[in-house]
Amino acid sequence: MDIDEDKIDDTVLALLWLTLHDERYAWKGFDWATTDRLHKKGLIRDPVNKSKSLVLTDEGLRRSEELFQALFTRHRR
Repeated sequence: MDIDEDKIDDTVLALLWLTLHDERYAWKGFDWATTDRLHKKGLIRDPVNKSKSLVLTDEGLRRSEELFQALFTRHRR
């Protein structure tokens, strides 16, 4: 099976938006490899720390909301 890691990254980023608190913090709980890729893409700050939350960058915050709406909301007719 050929896994598309970009699709996984987009899905995780969208789910991070679901768990936002304090404007740009989201609960950690996803695969380390995925959060590392999101960090390398500039969408979250370095996730390697003792905090139970990670921090979305401005771009990550914007993109996470866009992806959440695209992937998980119903479109009105």
